[in-house]
Amino acid sequence: MSRTTIIELSKESFKFSAGHFTIFSKTERENLHGHNFNVSVSFVAEVSENGICFDYGIFKSKITSICQELNETFILPTNSPFLSIETTDDSYYAIFNGEVIPFLKRDVTLLPISNTTVEEFARYILEKIVSNKNEFEKYQILEMIVKVSSVHGQSGAYTWKKQQNIEILNNILSTIKDV
Repeated sequence: MSRTTIIELSKESFKFSAGHFTIFSKTERENLHGHNFNVSVSFVAEVSENGICFDYGIFKSKITSICQELNETFILPTNSPFLSIETTDDSYYAIFNGEVIPFLKRDVTLLPISNTTVEEFARYILEKIVSNKNEFEKYQILEMIVKVSSVHGQSGAYTWKKQQNIEILNNILSTIKDV
């Protein structure tokens, strides 16, 4: 008989303080500001015969490390259709709607996201965690949800599901067979 459970991880170390601005359209954006972002991660996984899913410490250290990379920095999205970023030896220049916003490189983290929103931060963190697919197979993880909140009661989440990824892979394989 298959047994599944939900493991929820939300630690004091799963947070980062970062500056950002959300882009609403090609002409509207927020002013520069920052938040203390909190991260929580839930796993749906198979429970083994010995009553445990996996060593949570593996994922706790990964999540903490990702949060540390984002901490005390200003985050700029490199995939925004409305923002361009120019670089000099020691500076980045964010160009939005004719405005040029200068930043020292040491103060900035460039992320491959389309906007600096909790939704995009959740997706980015999830993709970094899921990057080693073998771990997920080894630990029989069926689903993972990463949630990022900017203030209490305001969050965005992103979900990875094993079954969805299997279906996508099967579709790709059937397309290749047809060629």
